Amino acid sequence: MIQSERIQALNSREPQQGDYVLYWMQQSQREEFNHALEYAVRTANEHEKPLVVFFGLTGTFPEATERHYTFMLEGLRETAAALRARGIAFSVQRCSPEEGAVAMSRRAAAVVTDRGYLRIQREWRERAAAEMRCPLIQVESDVVVPVDTASWKEEYSAATLRPKIGRLLHEYLVPLERVSLKHNSLYPDIPSEPLDNIPALIMALGVSRDVIPVRWIQGGAARAKELLETFCREMLSRYNELRNEPSLNLQSVMSPYLHFGQISPLYVALKIREHSGGSVDAYIEELVVRRELSMNLVRYNENYDRFTSLPEWAKRTLGDHGYDSREYIYTLEELEQGGTHDPCWNAAQREMVFLGKMHGYMRMYWSKKILEWSPSPEEAFERALYLNNKYELDGRDPNGYAGIAWCFGKHDRAWKERPVFGKVRYMNEAGLRRKFDMEGYIRRVEDAIEKERRG
Repeated sequence: MIQSERIQALNSREPQQGDYVLYWMQQSQREEFNHALEYAVRTANEHEKPLVVFFGLTGTFPEATERHYTFMLEGLRETAAALRARGIAFSVQRCSPEEGAVAMSRRAAAVVTDRGYLRIQREWRERAAAEMRCPLIQVESDVVVPVDTASWKEEYSAATLRPKIGRLLHEYLVPLERVSLKHNSLYPDIPSEPLDNIPALIMALGVSRDVIPVRWIQGGAARAKELLETFCREMLSRYNELRNEPSLNLQSVMSPYLHFGQISPLYVALKIREHSGGSVDAYIEELVVRRELSMNLVRYNENYDRFTSLPEWAKRTLGDHGYDSREYIYTLEELEQGGTHDPCWNAAQREMVFLGKMHGYMRMYWSKKILEWSPSPEEAFERALYLNNKYELDGRDPNGYAGIAWCFGKHDRAWKERPVFGKVRYMNEAGLRRKFDMEGYIRRVEDAIEKERRG
């Protein structure tokens, strides 16, 4: 089922004669459980046309590194094979995505695209919509509840968004029907970049190579579904009780796949709902309410990646304590190298640098300490975003921006006032060690790094 609220016309053009219907795939990089793709198939059938899928591969996506591109291209390679098996042509072209989409649209009766929330993703679609001579229809496929349907304004916190999503969840938490394509679309004359040699393609793109790929996790829907199945079978029952314990790492590892649109959040939610117990609700809270709160932030706050996005109370209290004496101040280089006095923080930084994925609870502690150890709260915010976006496989997305902002007071409330933090929530090493097996966490991280190095 494709709800009408997911569908938005981005321009008012009339359909053309055209050779095909084009699906401009950019955010939802998958063949399965993709509302935009299924809508495009349905549109192609209505026009009695073949369907062509296009992906614009730019080497200049902000802050993306070889690590990010490798994971993304592994997924695209799998998507290409899945589309071919369905009789759909897939054209990956080295170009600025909106320029390539406009060029491909010249032969299209209509164009369908998925929805992205970041500034650059919105700008791509706006420019393409203005230049295309045929309709450009956007279909939202990477959230469970469409963002504008859940709320028409920026929400203050999860507490204000939760009841709005709760009232709508039953309408959107339904399977997506797969539509059969009437006309084979395997066009021989549509060019595409070969995806068999990913390192060579990354070299040709000129992508930054200062952050190497990781080997412990591979991109693609098949691997995402395997990991989800393992999580449901072996970890879900303990998730609610033990998910914050860093030494155990009882996490689904879905965030990199959700980031690149390689797995649908709807698919994940439906699989989780096949089980029972308190952990199901806890996981849905993170997957739907918390994740879609981050989309709400990026959708309605133009400064989502800046210190100015914080609520007034947080900016005021951090400003009041901006010149407080700090016991430790580290340079960005010292932080990046994990060279602080705090072995727990260093382990979290090393986990991110060498593995591309930090434990969720440690990610909060990690960012809080950057606030404490930086010369100013504004510089701390920039440092946390820089490191998160550079190393995390799921960096540079709404969840990342909202997560960093939360550590500086966004989507939170005022707490007891203290030096440096003001009324922003405080975390410390003693609290970590009191609640969790931190020596076990440090060992787990070092073991995983050593295994990664050995390949």
